[in-house]
Amino acid sequence: MIYTVTLNPSVDYIVEVEDLVLGGLNRMKRDMKLPGGKGINVSRVLNQLEVANTATGFLGGFTGGYIEEWLRKEAISSDFVHIADDTRINIKLKAGEETEINGAGPEIAESETELLLHRLDALLPGDIVILSGSTPPSLGGDFYSRLIALCKQKGAEFVIDTTGQALKEALAQGPLLVKPNHHELAELFGVTISTREEIITYGRKLLEGGAKHVLVSMAGEGALFISEQGVYHAGAPAGQVKNSVGAGDSMIAGFVGTLSLTGDVLEAFRAGVASGSATAFSDDLADRQKIEELRPHIVISQL
Repeated sequence: MIYTVTLNPSVDYIVEVEDLVLGGLNRMKRDMKLPGGKGINVSRVLNQLEVANTATGFLGGFTGGYIEEWLRKEAISSDFVHIADDTRINIKLKAGEETEINGAGPEIAESETELLLHRLDALLPGDIVILSGSTPPSLGGDFYSRLIALCKQKGAEFVIDTTGQALKEALAQGPLLVKPNHHELAELFGVTISTREEIITYGRKLLEGGAKHVLVSMAGEGALFISEQGVYHAGAPAGQVKNSVGAGDSMIAGFVGTLSLTGDVLEAFRAGVASGSATAFSDDLADRQKIEELRPHIVISQL
């Protein structure tokens, strides 16, 4: 079983205006409300790929209810801890460029934290736990370490999709996959990266640090897959980019879901790039039809 953990989910309120006038009255051209949070995104795309999974984490208030009802309508299995505080709202303001205003996240009590740890106590050897996104400030900086320790104790694999110190600390525990984009990779090592060769150099450092597989997304330049068996590049397919939100999460879903079904890392890479691209070409996350349309167009070459 694959489990996705979203510690700080959101309702993403996407607002589009023609011309933003600061300090004046602006009228919406279009708006959407979508369930947000990186693990939730992964679960939604796994569901499109017909890969069994369970979404968990923390949800609270009317916003948490909105997310839970959306997942129910999409027939996604979920087992969230219900908290007293409200799940946050993130605003994505599109006016030419996109401006994001993200909420900090709810206060989570220690008793609520223990409930989530109890949920994951049912993990079995061979399960995969995908840990994605930010943590609410109330959880402290070491909560991912606690979850990883539980995964290791139960013999489950884990995927970590976060940045900074939390990612550095997770590497030594042998994550199944890490997936920085090229900007996050540079930030992680405190360097400037301007060439593909430099991306490969620092991607390999993630392998040396303990990761089993490394995916580095490079926007229009496609993606790199780095593992002990080699370095591979997949070009980005042609299409009109409509949406950057969730493309990386979709890539993780395509990779992990296909790897769990087939054991073939290159087919998993192909599915990851197809899924990420399908989301980039959509208003919301990728659907199965769009992923399958793109999959044959993903050309992989060994470097």
